[in-house]
This record gives sequence, structure tokens and C-alpha cells, in this order.
Amino acid sequence: MYALAPIAYHLGLLTMAENEHNQSPRVWLETYGCQMNIADSQLVTAVLRRAGYATAARPEDADVILLNTCAIREHAEERVLGRLGDLARLKQSRPDLRLGLLGCMAQHNRAALIEKAPWLDLVAGPDSYRRLPEMLGAAGFDPAVDVRLNRAETYGDIAPEYASGVRAYVTAMRGCDKFCAFCVVPYVRGRERSVAPGEILREARKLAERGVREIVLLGQTVNAYRHGATDFAALLGELARVDGIERIRFTSPHPADMTPALIATMAAEPKIQPYLHLPAQSGSDRILAAMERGYTAGEYLELVARLRAAIPGLALSTDIIVGFHGETDEDYRATVGLMRTVGYDSAFTFKYSVREHTRAFRLGDTVSEAEKGRRLAEVIALQEAISLERNRALIGREFPVLVEGPARRGGGMLAGKTPQFKTAVFAGRPAIAPGDTVRVRVASATAHSLTCALA
Repeated sequence: MYALAPIAYHLGLLTMAENEHNQSPRVWLETYGCQMNIADSQLVTAVLRRAGYATAARPEDADVILLNTCAIREHAEERVLGRLGDLARLKQSRPDLRLGLLGCMAQHNRAALIEKAPWLDLVAGPDSYRRLPEMLGAAGFDPAVDVRLNRAETYGDIAPEYASGVRAYVTAMRGCDKFCAFCVVPYVRGRERSVAPGEILREARKLAERGVREIVLLGQTVNAYRHGATDFAALLGELARVDGIERIRFTSPHPADMTPALIATMAAEPKIQPYLHLPAQSGSDRILAAMERGYTAGEYLELVARLRAAIPGLALSTDIIVGFHGETDEDYRATVGLMRTVGYDSAFTFKYSVREHTRAFRLGDTVSEAEKGRRLAEVIALQEAISLERNRALIGREFPVLVEGPARRGGGMLAGKTPQFKTAVFAGRPAIAPGDTVRVRVASATAHSLTCALA
């Protein structure tokens, strides 16, 4: 799940008038990547707030500009390097401006980054955010750099500065122990470590008091969570007892860690929503073995069958990679076959990109960019057709929708999510507010949303 467009997080520490009076340094923060990066930006915001930093209304007004980055795909790094080029011109006109790079990209390729962007003042990895105020103060002619990984760091004692809204993303664990051949995450985010259950529950209670109605637990392989005697199924059960929290989701689980206990908890607890992002990556056993995913296509399909049998109305999404090293047309067709068999509600699809430091890096590429592009276009078109078919099958059915706010199309329309995490758009009424749950009936559908009427 990637949002490669930058998301500016206004720190909200002081009003502009207060800032002018106090002369607090102003920060502009941009986020590139997945929900984990968004959660980390909210953590960074909290750290900087403690140190007395204020928000900037725009990059041109900032004393400090920070880019929180993603290294999972090559395209994400290219976007960030392009943005750094833009900011170099701003720094040239304002030499006192501090420019910093945070996150996975900083961890993954810091030496090359400093060479490509010598105007950087700060480079900090995902386990160095506590030190940001110190690093900003120490940055001089040479950039301040801290990319050390810390197997004990969970930031569990720091309350993030959550964005407003009815949904909040709460980090349950950091790092990954899976070491899939294509993935750089264990090298840039370190090994698995779980946030203490008490810290997660405390955060959930505070969010509920603020009006948050839906919690999404985050982790690279979130269902591998374990803290002492508490596994992920037990954590979900405890979270479901928090008053005020009406809906619980999590992302992204690993198929190998979908235990019977976790499936049973999902089936038994009404607050846990019937939606699951279950990355498959490929439908070829040969490619799955080369990727070191730890399951076969048959085992994955058996898991899907067990999930759907236990959880009626379950919606599934997935990740698909095309063009991995050695992928033949037969392997690719097996992936297409898996997609047709499962019938995903949605999918995130990617062309394989070779990432330095991963286990597959030395293998290089065997599929041309043109062929990768052809395969990607085909799976996107296939998933669009499947999504449209599945959504149209919902016409006439009723669903409870958690209202998020005005719909993008305007015209007095409201938008929210069904339990299956489908976007529902419907005509609002003055009495309906964000955070309310309303019942709607589906009138029409596209591949990406449901147009509804209040039931």
C-alpha cells in the first residue's frame, strides 16, 4: 500500500502568530511511502513538538524541511531525488535552511544519497527519530548522520501526533524477520520487535476519547506480533474491549502467520472488520520459492478458503509483483490464474525492481522492462474487471458505513467505508457527522467505489 505523492504533515504546535512572537524554528515535513511511513511522520511530529518546533505553512517559510522516505521500490527513490533537486534551489537562496532525509531511503543508501545530494544537512534512519532535535542542532558543514538500527526501539512511550479523522493508524510492531528475497525492509527497518500491549491499549483509549472510531494496527508482518505471552490474536481481543473503538483493522499480515487462533478471533469478534490485505506476490510455486515467501500457491488458496469459510462476506486485497528474476510466461500465467481463482476485491500491483542489499540483488533482472510493463498492464486490467464485477454484485445490498466526511465529488455528498473497506458515497443530511455510522443501500458501483442511498 503505497502513497508516493508527498503528504505534508503540519505539526500544529503553535499558531503562526504565536510562532512569530516566540521565534520557534518552523518545520515542513513531507511523507513518501506506505502507512508505516505516515505513522512514523506522526511520531517525528511528536518528537519535534517536545523540542519546541513549530509548523511552517509552506516549504518556503520553513527553517527545516524533512522528507520521510520509502526504499521499497526504485520509483519511490527517484521521486525523492527529484524533490531534493527542487529543494536544493530553495536552499541555495536560503543557506540557513536545514534539509533532512529520514526513513527507509536514508537507511538503505546513505552514502550514495550524500554524494547525489551533498546539500543535505541531516540523514536519519527509522530508529534515530529520538535524536532529531540533537541532530538538527549539530548539523554543520558535514551532514549529521545516524542510521544505526536498534533492536529494542519501538517508540512505545511516545504518543504520535495523529492527523484528525475517524481512523487512526497505530504501530503495533516494527521491523521484519521474513527476509523475502525481493524485499529491503529487514535491512532498513531492522528485525521484528513488538510494542508492549499496554502501550497500544493506552494509545487506543486516548484516540477513542478524541473521537477516533476505527483503529488500524500496523506492522511489516503485523500478525507476527508477540510481546511476552501476548500474540496477535490476543492483542486483537484486548483491543476489542476498548470502549469507543467501533472498528479494528490491521495491515499487512503475512500468510504464513495467519494462525487458526487469529482466524477464530477475526470470526468471533464483531469489531474486527471483514477485510484482509493478504499479499500473495506470485501464483507460481517456483517463483514463490525463489522469493522465499514460505508457502506454495496451493497453501495460499487453502488459507483463502479457510478465511472465507470462517468470515462471511470477507473482502480480500493483495500485492502482486510481475517480472521477478526468472519469471517465465508460464510463471506469470500462474499468477493471473491465482488472481482469477481468488477474485480479489482490489490489488496493489508492481513491476519488480532490483533493490541493493536484498537477497535477490545479485541475481539481477531477466525480464525486460517492456515485458514487465506488458504484464503489469494486463494484471491491472484484469483486477479492474474483477473489482467491478465484485462491486456490482453488491447492488441492492445494505451496509453500515462509518462516515469520514465530504466526498471528493462534492455536491453535498458524504463518503465513508463499509466493513469491507469499500468506499461508499451517498447524499448527506445535516444531522450526519464524521464518526457516525449510517446504514446505506448500494445503488450503483464502479471498480473503486459504491454509490449508495441512505437505507
